[in-house]
Amino acid sequence: MPKDWNELTRLTKGADITIERVRLVENGIAIEGEFELPMLARLAAEDQVFIMAFIQCHGSIKDMEEMFGISYPTVKNRLNRLADKLKLVQNYTFSPLEEVTSQQNGVLSELERGEITAEEAIERLKK
Repeated sequence: MPKDWNELTRLTKGADITIERVRLVENGIAIEGEFELPMLARLAAEDQVFIMAFIQCHGSIKDMEEMFGISYPTVKNRLNRLADKLKLVQNYTFSPLEEVTSQQNGVLSELERGEITAEEAIERLKK
C-alpha cells in the first residue's frame, strides 16, 4: 500500500480511482464504502507541489518565478491551467440592486413570500 499521495499518483498514472476503505490509525476504526479523492489529491504530484509553493509564496508570482526559475508568463499559464482543473464556483453576474426593475422586484418578493417556486421565479426572471 502506498504511503503517500505522490506514490499513489505515480501508480495510478492519473487514472480515476475510488477509495473503498479508510482506517483511522489512532483508534483502528475502519470505514468501508466508496470515497472519492479530494480534488487536489487527484492532481499530478508536480501540480500539487506547485500549488503548495504558491500558497507558501502567499500568491506572489514574483516569488514563484524565483523559486522555480521560470518566467512570469509560465507561472501565469500554469496557474490558469490549474484553475481550469479546479473549477469550484461558477461565476454569476448580478445587476446592482438599483438596476432591478419593479417587475423583477415583484417576482423576488413573491418568491420570498413563498407564493411561487424558485423554478417559477427563474423562468419569469429570464423573460
